[in-house]
Amino acid sequence: MPLRVQMTANGIVCRNGSQEIWLDPKAPVPGAVNFVSHAHTDHLPAARNGRDGDRCTLLASRQTHAIAAVRGFRLDDHSERADGFEMVDSGHILGSKGLLFGETFYTGDVCTRDRGFLKGAKVPRCKTLITECTFGLPEFEFPPVQGVTERVNRLISEMYERSVPVILMGYQLGKAQTLTRLFGHWMPLYFHDSVLEMNSLHERLGVSLAGGIGHTEAESRGLLERRPWLMISPMLSEKTRFIRDLKSKYGAVTIGFSGWAKSPRFAFGRRADYSIPMSDHCDYSELLRMVRQSGAETVYTTHGFEEEFARDLQRLGIDAVPLTAAGTGGPAH
Repeated sequence: MPLRVQMTANGIVCRNGSQEIWLDPKAPVPGAVNFVSHAHTDHLPAARNGRDGDRCTLLASRQTHAIAAVRGFRLDDHSERADGFEMVDSGHILGSKGLLFGETFYTGDVCTRDRGFLKGAKVPRCKTLITECTFGLPEFEFPPVQGVTERVNRLISEMYERSVPVILMGYQLGKAQTLTRLFGHWMPLYFHDSVLEMNSLHERLGVSLAGGIGHTEAESRGLLERRPWLMISPMLSEKTRFIRDLKSKYGAVTIGFSGWAKSPRFAFGRRADYSIPMSDHCDYSELLRMVRQSGAETVYTTHGFEEEFARDLQRLGIDAVPLTAAGTGGPAH
């Protein structure tokens, strides 16, 4: 019986005869295999869909399980193994996985570029590919990580020569740890308290990151008065009190890191004094390359520019189906 793939209000479901596989469901479904690809909150199940006592097969990496717990999500009946299923590194954040079952592969959020301690995904061969396409438009082409690193190091050096503090901004889970690995050699090094908490969790999970102290302690001890310094913060608007205070009190300059900074059409990608294109997702060319390397005969697109990317694949002679009709894109990690 052919595999049926469908987008529902609860997430993506794949049906093969009597078997159901739910991919990043909003609520795990009893009697089915439920896969949680990673620990960003838009992919974590908020509740169980069923009666108390109903058991779910819930597949997730041990890192995803640990990070989810810290973020207030319980992954009950968590397992790293199930017969007929293989989790594959997706290169997005620590513990992120894609899922291979039969001749079908679901990417979850995916990145094929090496970044800091994260290795790019190696997508397996398959007949059916279900892929995200967050940046599935030709305008999204990201510069090499080495080029970004060199550019930002020069910028920090210029600021340090003028005794100007620098705040690097990226998502608290994922990009903030990459920024710590790439730029943690600048001293003194401070962290927004929430980033320090997430970095400490990464350390406990075996990732080596540069050390530092949180912003609350640094400010209470008067350390921020001694300029310059480097701080790593979540991606915050210039209008937030935290950023306003650091700029007005200490003359800090902000550098934001986002894939959306590549396009002039998305203002939320440019909320800093300097905006640098860098993402934990594939860019357009990397998505195309990944699809070709998978050898997939049918591709389902989801989470991003579904319709546009599916049309581009169809023009290349690939059977491609958008799983939703949104096709408008939006903020992503």
